[in-house]
Formats: sequence, C-alpha cells, structure tokens
Amino acid sequence: MLMAMLAVILTGSVHAAEGWWDKAWGGRTAFTIETTAQEIKDPVGTAVVLVRLHQGNFPFAAVKEDASDLRVIGPDGKTPLKFHIEKWDSLLYEGYVWVQVPDIADKSTFWIYYGNAEAGADEAAADVAGTYGEDTVLVYHLGERGTPPKDATAAANNATTAGVISEGALIGSGVRLLGAEPIAVPASESLNWTANQEFTWSAWIKSGARAENAVLFSRTGDGNAFRVGLNNGLPYVEVAVAGGAPQRASGADALPEGTWRMLTVVATADRTTLMVDGKEVGAIETGVPAFAGGVFLGGDDPAAAAGNGRFVGETDEVTLVRKALPAAAISFAALNQSTSEKAAQLVVAGEGEMSGGGGGHNEALEHVMLFGDIANDMMFDGWIAVIVCVIMMVAGGIVAIQKFIGLGKIEKGNEQFQKLWSGVGSDLTAMDLDNPKAAKDFGGTIGKKAVRLLADSPLYYVYNVGADEIGKRLGHGKNKGQGLSARSIQAIRASLDTALVHEMHRLNKNLVYLTVCIAGGPYVGLLGTVVGVMITFAIIAKSGEVDVNSIAPGIASALLATTVGLLVAIPALFLYSFLNARIKKVIATMQVFIDEFVSKIAEFYPTPSEASLSVPIRQIRTPEEAIRNEENEAVDEEIRDEVKR
Repeated sequence: MLMAMLAVILTGSVHAAEGWWDKAWGGRTAFTIETTAQEIKDPVGTAVVLVRLHQGNFPFAAVKEDASDLRVIGPDGKTPLKFHIEKWDSLLYEGYVWVQVPDIADKSTFWIYYGNAEAGADEAAADVAGTYGEDTVLVYHLGERGTPPKDATAAANNATTAGVISEGALIGSGVRLLGAEPIAVPASESLNWTANQEFTWSAWIKSGARAENAVLFSRTGDGNAFRVGLNNGLPYVEVAVAGGAPQRASGADALPEGTWRMLTVVATADRTTLMVDGKEVGAIETGVPAFAGGVFLGGDDPAAAAGNGRFVGETDEVTLVRKALPAAAISFAALNQSTSEKAAQLVVAGEGEMSGGGGGHNEALEHVMLFGDIANDMMFDGWIAVIVCVIMMVAGGIVAIQKFIGLGKIEKGNEQFQKLWSGVGSDLTAMDLDNPKAAKDFGGTIGKKAVRLLADSPLYYVYNVGADEIGKRLGHGKNKGQGLSARSIQAIRASLDTALVHEMHRLNKNLVYLTVCIAGGPYVGLLGTVVGVMITFAIIAKSGEVDVNSIAPGIASALLATTVGLLVAIPALFLYSFLNARIKKVIATMQVFIDEFVSKIAEFYPTPSEASLSVPIRQIRTPEEAIRNEENEAVDEEIRDEVKR
C-alpha cells in the first residue's frame, strides 16, 4: 500500500526493532490494560476487550482502507490474538475492534499491527466467531440495517425479526425498541437451559418512556418464565417455576432516562443475581428452571399473551454466556464498554511505531489521506466545480510564472540601462542602438549581453522612443545646433507618455487571470458546495435515513469544492499583490526617467533663439574626454560672455 509506505518514510528510519512480530507490517500501536488503577482487584481472566480507535490514538492513514491488514499480537509479542472489527470508518477515523485477550491481570499489553499492502481479508486475520469462547452462545452487536440481528458467535443464533436501527448508540449502532413486536430468536440446542443452569446475560440499555413491568428480555415455556426488564424505571429479574408464584428481585433506584446503563443477570445453581454497571442491586435465592424454546428481546413472546409491558428505549451489545462469570469480569466489561473517563484509562494506547522504531505517526499524512477519502464520496456536480477551479489554478499559475520570469528580465535590463544612462553626456541619442555605430560610439561598453538585456528593458524602450523623436527633429545629430523649441519638447514628452502607457499595458498583460482566480475561485467552489449539500439532503429525504454516517460524507465532499476554490483564490491573491507591487515599482521608475529625460532635453538642446548664440557642446564619451570637455566648456562660457558684451 503506497500510503502506508509513505507513512513509513515520513515517520522515521526503516529498521527492524527488537520484538517486531513480522517485518512485512510497517507499523504497530501498543494497548495496555490496567485493571488495578480502576479498582478491579481480582484477576479478570480471559476476556473480550473492546478497543475504541480514533484519530487521537491510532494512525488511520497507515492502514488499508478496508482495515484488512490489521493484526493483533498478544503480550508475548509473538502470538496472534483472535479479534474482529464491529465497525471501521476510515473517513471519520472511527473503529471498534473486539479482541480476545488471555489472562488479564494487573497490567496486560497487546499490539495492533498495520501497514502491509499485501495483507488481505482472505487470510483469516479477523475471526468473528473465534473471538468468543465455546460458552458464549449469543452476541448481538446490533449494527444490521433492515435485517434481523446476526449472532457474532459460532452458535449462529440469528434473530428472525428486525428492529429499528439506532445510529450513534453506545458502541457503533444499536436497536431502538418502540414497544412493538419484540425481536425473536428461535430455539436452538445452544440456547437450551437445564434446571439450575449457570449463565450470564447482559445488555446495554437506554430507557425511554417508563412503563409498568416492561420486559426487555424473556423466555417462557411449560409454565416456566424468565424475564429481565424495568418496572417504572426500576430494573428487575423475575423467575417463575410452573405451579409456583413468580420471584422477583429489583434494584432500589430507577435508571435515569436517556442514559446508557449495563444490565447483567448472573445465574448459579441456587442464586440469580441482578447487576447494574457491574454492581449487584438485587438477587433471588434460586436458580432458573429448564427452557428449550426461543428467546425474545423487547418483550414477551407475543403468542404467550402474558400481559406484561414492552420495553421502550434503545439497546446495544446483548450477550449470553453459558456459565456464571466472576464479578471482576463483569465489572471489567461494564467499565471497558462504557464511554466514561475511567474507560479511557482502562485501555491506554501507546505511541505508534513505524517499521520497528521512530515512534509516533505522521499526522500530516493522515490529513492528506483524509482529503482522498473525502474525494471518493464527491458527486458529479462537485467534480465539475473542482475541475473549473483546477483550470483557473493552472491558468493563474502559468501567468504567475511568466510574470516572475518576465519581471526578472525587466529588472536586470533596467539595471543595465541605468548604468549606461549614467554615462551619457549632452548627446541624448548616443544609446539609440538602432544606429549600428552606437555601441562603438559609446566607448565600446555595450556588448552583446548588454544588448540582450536592453531588449527586455521598458526604460530603454521609452528612451528609444525619445531618442527617435529627437533624431527626427535634428536630423539624427546633423543639425543639433539648431535647437529644439518648447513645442517640440512638449511633443517629445507626449511620445514618451504614450510609450509609458504602452509599457504599462505590456506589464499588466494577463494579470486578469489572477484577478479571475481571486474573485471567481471561491464563488465556483461555493456553488459546488451548495449544489452538493442540496443533493445530499434530497437523498436523505428520499431514503428516510437521518444519521451522521449518511449526512457526513456528502457534506464533507460538498465542502471540498469550497476548499479547492479557496486554494485557488488565496495563492492567487498573494501572487497578484506581490507581482502588482513589482510592476508599480517598474512603472514608477519609468515615470522618473521620463521627467529626467525631458529635463536633460531642455538642458542640452537649447531653443532656436538660444542656439544662435551657443557654441556646440561636445558629447561626453569617456572619462578622459569628460575632463577635456570641462575645459572646453569653460572656454565656451567666456566666449558667450564676450558675445553678450
């Protein structure tokens, strides 16, 4: 599995650790059971432990999507343990795994291995029936939708009538009992009880409306009866032997409505004990009679017409074991399967290890994987919005790259031009490279590389326009002495401003694609989200299933469209702001140059009236010539003063 291998690479070095069960598995997480800290003093023995997996204690990104690469290894680090998965949701990072852990004492540790791309479910890794021992003859996880509950044990005591599914029960899904026809479990050899049979029955319940003598679990036959239920909220167990009066034991306190509590009945040869959350609340000093018929969940056998009420509320994890479990095992199960803070302290997850070491798991990879899971649930309309956003992203990215490259060349060209411009004397047309002799005339300082840089410089383009305008009016240097009128200078400035506007258009070309990404990306993504949410709710309304598992994937995939839209707009906004600032800087440089160029025209090209009194001034070409020219200018100044006198 590619993602598992990436997880290995991202989380640390790849080497085999001491005690690593199998090198083919890339990661493992340790789980430690600590009973002493939770006041369970006696040994629990072999028990089926519920392991609640979530994002905080398990690296879902390193596991195959169907969790077929999970393996559970015992405390010795070598022996595979029997386990099965009640629920696995790689999208919501939620998993419920039942593990048979042998000889639970004060502190026991086992490992869950994962991250093997070659592992498959066909290798009998998960063993549903084998998780429970031979004495366990009925376990209902109650996660079926529209079908009768299925027994998780090898006894296969499957029900024949279905209940109403209850999403978000205590452990995954449960069943909502509405006081209608009870769930029936047909008779079987494994369900038969002999007189004074030992057994342990348990179920998690959340009571609803209170009723008198409401029956939760029952079996009757030949005048005998066994019932567990609530009488106006008070839990009770009732045993009736043919020809005798029913005997009942009740708890002293009514169970609060809307709260999950574990009811347990433990029968021995001479005592039937009622327990709530692993603590005894009542007992009958007698065993149970023999039974050979079926059992019912949620009420009495409809054919018996006993006249008792039916339980109204929810139930989860119904279990029947053909032996009396010790008090420590019942207390452990009640605590382990609850959602209390102590339950989280009973089974503690350690740090994940990848490929035998490194510790920890890569949360960044998990988030990346999560986006892939969300995308798998995206509808067609959402993909349209995403595709449009991707097109905008690609177009904006190409424009941004082109602009970065272009501005880099422009800034280098401007830098080269300004170096050359600083050496220009009174002949402002000396750098006009349209003249083949210009490079030579400029002291030989302009080479091929400089010419290439100048070709990308907007400053040189503006300068070239100005030099051409001067050349047209002065015969390209032949008539420099005749001067330039104020109107000519104004016309040259107009040409320079036109060149500036032309360069501004060139600099801002295609930036509109970035503004479209900024403004359009969020709206396109929002459109995909709105349509996706509408369709999700329409599907829910049509199917009639209102639960988090049916809503969450659709909403998450719909929101992905908005996320993509924002991923288009936010980078485009930063890129546009950065590029726009650089472009404004280039434009400001051109504006300053135009002012400087016009000032130099006014300085070095006198008006025609002034030209008649002036002596031509030589162009500064080299440092040596500049010194000589300063001397000549001093002489020229004396001549001008003499002429005026």
